[in-house]
Amino acid sequence: MDRQESIRNIGIFAHVDAGKTTLTERLLQHSGAIREAGAVDAGTAHTDRMDIERRRGISIRSTCAAFEWKGVAIHVIDTPGHADFSAEVERSLWALDGAVLLLSAVDGVQPQAEVLFQAFARVGLPVLVFINKADREGADIRGVIGRARETLSGRIVDMDDDEQLHLLLAEEDEAALNAYLEGNLYPRTRLLSAIRSLALAGKAHPAWHGSALKDEGVVPLLDGVITYLPPPSGNTDAPLSGIVFAVDNDKTLGRAAHVRLFSGMLSNRDPVAVPGGQGKVSQIRALPLEGRGRDLGVLRAGEIGAVYGLGDLRVGQVLGNPSLLPRRVAAGEMVAPLLMVKAIPGVPAAKKDLRLALEALSVEDPLLGVETLGGDLHIRVMGAVQLEVIAELLATRFGLDATFGPPNVIYRETIARSAVGFYAYTMPKPCWAVVKFQIDPLPRGSGVRFESIVPAREIMPRYQHQVEQAIPLAIRQGMLGWQVDDVLITLIGGEHHLIHTHPLDFILATPVAFMDGLKRGGSVLLEPILDMGITAPEGCAGRLLSEIAGMRGETISSQLRGESVHMTAKAPLATSVDFSVRLAAITGGRGALSIRLAGYEACDLALGATCPRRSVHPLDTAKYILAARSALEGGVWGGEHHQES
Repeated sequence: MDRQESIRNIGIFAHVDAGKTTLTERLLQHSGAIREAGAVDAGTAHTDRMDIERRRGISIRSTCAAFEWKGVAIHVIDTPGHADFSAEVERSLWALDGAVLLLSAVDGVQPQAEVLFQAFARVGLPVLVFINKADREGADIRGVIGRARETLSGRIVDMDDDEQLHLLLAEEDEAALNAYLEGNLYPRTRLLSAIRSLALAGKAHPAWHGSALKDEGVVPLLDGVITYLPPPSGNTDAPLSGIVFAVDNDKTLGRAAHVRLFSGMLSNRDPVAVPGGQGKVSQIRALPLEGRGRDLGVLRAGEIGAVYGLGDLRVGQVLGNPSLLPRRVAAGEMVAPLLMVKAIPGVPAAKKDLRLALEALSVEDPLLGVETLGGDLHIRVMGAVQLEVIAELLATRFGLDATFGPPNVIYRETIARSAVGFYAYTMPKPCWAVVKFQIDPLPRGSGVRFESIVPAREIMPRYQHQVEQAIPLAIRQGMLGWQVDDVLITLIGGEHHLIHTHPLDFILATPVAFMDGLKRGGSVLLEPILDMGITAPEGCAGRLLSEIAGMRGETISSQLRGESVHMTAKAPLATSVDFSVRLAAITGGRGALSIRLAGYEACDLALGATCPRRSVHPLDTAKYILAARSALEGGVWGGEHHQES
């Protein structure tokens, strides 16, 4: 067995309370990595390493642990289940080659499981399924598998059902279909071999069932991980390429960048190109359950480790050549913070310390997007639970008392009608950048596209590249102050000057020309719309229908299952921010809610809000040019390194 064949990089995923951490503890126990499985409720789970996780009994950060099973080294990432921490889930996908999705035999297929499975499908990640809590009253294993086949994938297959195995194989193989029609099932060994080939290619999703709490069905799943999930690929002799998927800090060794290496090799004392310069590796360590882990000395393609000595690396930064990263490392669609809140220091004098602390937390979660709006600190968050965690981290890690203002919805905007934008940046010299855009609206969910029809004789290719590089800065805030979305920006004209054009002139001119076009075309406010899955006692159905209507929402479906009603609905985030609280009151705490972003829809400006500008408005061109040339305090570039929603 070669080196990579003896490695598996996997993640454990599920809806909240499905038992991910308990399952991870069992995997570690069976492998011999730990003597006794910890318990989430008792605060003794080995992968819940933060004090706040142990106290609350929930996972907040994705945690990587390594163990060995039958000669195969397995790196397993235990991910949070709460939707407020779905950014952690998305980043963990960067490091993985396969996934284990947990479903509850009692609660069934929750909407969050659908979100996860769609994410796996987008990046082509092979998936195994484990139906947990099979020991609980009300467990319906067959029903859950059937529902999963309907809502997630028809290629989820019960590994205890030879007929189902054969039927899946028959979808791929005519001989298997003929054998089935003749009443002949293949021997189990032949079926398992065929299913293995399909699973490794992501065309089959083997499913087992059991109870992590009672330690039932865990060993077959472990065997399934090394049999039905693929090893990593990657050429050790190729140029270096890896991604930082998490960071933490050691008081002695400094910042640890948790790196998945996709190609090349990294050794202690190697110089490495990093954003903003070059660093030098001081140590490479294994990711341990406890302590610092052993010094590996080297990290090879396909492996995961903690790399020290490379300075202030942030989550999402690339080591080496970014073009060699696989498709799954591209920006995903699972998560975007939808709320913005003002961060208020306990005492005014602590405002600077609060900003530094929040920026330190944003290294671990770049989506926080710390910024100053109207003189106040603001951060971007997913929900109330995340805010509570941030407040506790500020208190326990940084000794800071902070409160947060009421949540404000993060809107977007788009252009109302096609328009042309133009700007000629020719004064004060030396400078010369003339830019002309055609800006067209696109259907909802299309994103921002850039094209150019300008010949090189009018604008040199390197300057056209600068225009494209400046588009994220240009769309960061539109006429209403929100990020611009769903537009096609076409460079249709312009001019450079062989003598006067400065390398940054086109980067400065691009936002002005874009805003000129946006002003001419008019802005439309876009509000986030949520898909909601609601489970409640049957007697609450009438009140819930009224609640949904009162939120400007729409009920999509309503089904009775036993004594419960299961509803799906859509509603604007602005009217449903506190719906979970109202649901608890309506149902006496017996309701369950799961949400995901459905998309953005146009709304009346009177229903929304504008956002204060971060810096000088590009259409205030005199001040904008001075700010861009650092002649005014604050500049125009502040905050662009923060990831937008």
